[in-house]
Amino acid sequence: MVSLTVVQNVAEAEVVCGMLRANGVDAEYRQTNFGAGSMDGLSGGPQEIFVAESDAKDAQALLAAPPQN
Repeated sequence: MVSLTVVQNVAEAEVVCGMLRANGVDAEYRQTNFGAGSMDGLSGGPQEIFVAESDAKDAQALLAAPPQN
């Protein structure tokens, strides 16, 4: 797994991972070290999103694509 991006919170991580998964990219997230320090050990704060190295280019393209209406 390689780091794709960092988002502001768990809700945003769920949305991004959901979009990636819906497009065939296996994605996971975890709290960043900064997030852990800012939340006194509680879950929250910045989340880092990870994808398989083989999916990284596709995932980057999906994040860069304009939203579909």
